[in-house]
Amino acid sequence: MSTPDLTLPLATILQKVTFKTHKTVANSLGAIALVSGRLPKDQYIRYLMMLWHIYSTFEPALEQHATHPTLEPIYNPAVLARSLSLSADIAYLLDVPEASWKSHPIHLALLKDTPLVLKAYVNRVRELAEAQDPSPLLGHVYVRYLGDLSGGQTVRRAIVKAYGLDGKSGEGLSFYTFKELESTKKGMQGELKHIKEWFRDGMNKAGERGNDVKASVIGEANTAFDLNIELFDAINAELDEGMKMKTYQSYQVIAAIALVCLFFWCSSTVASHEWTLRR
Repeated sequence: MSTPDLTLPLATILQKVTFKTHKTVANSLGAIALVSGRLPKDQYIRYLMMLWHIYSTFEPALEQHATHPTLEPIYNPAVLARSLSLSADIAYLLDVPEASWKSHPIHLALLKDTPLVLKAYVNRVRELAEAQDPSPLLGHVYVRYLGDLSGGQTVRRAIVKAYGLDGKSGEGLSFYTFKELESTKKGMQGELKHIKEWFRDGMNKAGERGNDVKASVIGEANTAFDLNIELFDAINAELDEGMKMKTYQSYQVIAAIALVCLFFWCSSTVASHEWTLRR
């Protein structure tokens, strides 16, 4: 890997140095199954549960360091926080009260046989939260929240079709819904672009603290991508061979979409385009 040009703004550096990792994500059958809407519903719910465990560790860590100069510019839980949305979606998809989904057999099975990557992900976030300098947490902020704001919108369209959800009511889809920056209204596509611009500015402001901060965030962003790739591999491991074959056959169509949209700074043109995913 070439040495990044630390004279550039942090958001620009991150986009450049993680480009190859985007390709790796696009090659993951687990990611393709998700983006194409081919992931069985119970496996999708299990995936949301894994994300809930990550966010419910990650977001308290951000709150703990909300005034840290590296993290403060992007700290806005009213807009970005996802753990409560994930909990609501899981309960809706299981058709159970939100207070009871943690005792559902799917979640109990996840706790009994927790993927190593989920343990590693949660432990890594906890480690950073207790570090003397929590700046590397910004790398995880970049990977997760920008993915939700960008490629997550493509996933939303796929799962509406795959699981027969009501895109207008948004029930079961709150993980992919963001509020406007300056109100409690639901953010439309133009507002998502505005949020990403605000986020990029915050990243760059954090990077102005110096090259040491930039280097630590870049390194941790790569770690976060590796963990997310392994998370998709864990999804792939749960698919039966027939589903893997169907997903692989969709690869050439879906990979280009995943590369551009999943975990990427989508352009307004791509983000607004209605992709048709053939089942």
